[in-house]
Amino acid sequence: MALSLRVQRLPSASASVAFAARAAAIILALVIAGIILAITGADPLDLGYQVVEASFGSSFGMEDLGVLVTPLILTGLSVAVAQQIGAWNIGAEGQFYAGAFCSAAVGLFVPGPPVVILPLMFIAGMFGGAAWILVPTLARAYANVNELITTLLLNFVAILLVYYVSTDVWRDRTANSATPRLSAEIPEFYGSIHWGLPIAILIALAVAALLAFSRWGYEVRLVGSNPAAGTYAGMQARRHLITVMLLSGAIAGLAGMLELAGTVHRLQGGISNNYGYLGIMVAVLARSSAVGVIFSAALMAFILNSGIILQTQGLTTSVVLAVTGLILFLTAIGDELAHYRILRDKA
Repeated sequence: MALSLRVQRLPSASASVAFAARAAAIILALVIAGIILAITGADPLDLGYQVVEASFGSSFGMEDLGVLVTPLILTGLSVAVAQQIGAWNIGAEGQFYAGAFCSAAVGLFVPGPPVVILPLMFIAGMFGGAAWILVPTLARAYANVNELITTLLLNFVAILLVYYVSTDVWRDRTANSATPRLSAEIPEFYGSIHWGLPIAILIALAVAALLAFSRWGYEVRLVGSNPAAGTYAGMQARRHLITVMLLSGAIAGLAGMLELAGTVHRLQGGISNNYGYLGIMVAVLARSSAVGVIFSAALMAFILNSGIILQTQGLTTSVVLAVTGLILFLTAIGDELAHYRILRDKA
């Protein structure tokens, strides 16, 4: 009796297999990066020790990770939410800036105590992000215009808008390149880590629960995976597309508000640090899972923090970017391979 082997792709991978594949991919990436560093004359073991020690061996390192992971959770969640309906929100960067802009307008020009101003900034940030994605959403819903292009191009408009107001009409005459410091700030609970971190985690969990256990979430997932079946079942695909995209933009705008009120405290150019673009990688690594975004954001924050530490050890930016890209590349491959299994057929 002869046996033949064939490869089959499964629509989903078990949690244990996906975790093992990702761990193996990260280990392989670190081994390859270590070999490359050793060839260049560096000591990979010593550098690895420096990274781990600086990241987890002190409260300062943990604070850096916490500050980085907060916006990454929300921008990753923003992209992941849009993917539930089969759309790609490449404009989380612009929505981040729009949310920061609107919340800064409230923080700078609306008088009142922080207990009143912060909730208003919260709402303004979500409104700014949702407003910034509104035109691409309507263009996709009613004219079938590709949202990849429209959301991407609006990023540059939002970035330039924030640069303009922070260096001109709203600028602090003493700071010269930023607005005055906001009077309302999100309080810190562990060093420089503010309460935006638990808020971001709770929002990710709430969105996960909404998608998994509500009728709306079921319809969104069905329409996203099979639009024809959803339409046949009487579901309003266009309405769901609009609500999901607006929610996606609102979450990215909220990330801008939390970064402004919790970390930077001034509206300034470059406030995002590319969190919107990094959120795309976070969502892809999480395979569009709202809960997975939390862990993917933590991994991304560690990678980014490691890059900063490696630069302080004398490595160039190019080397750091290459190592970071290798880790992300192999991790994505590992996630994909977790969906395959080898079957044996008896001939």
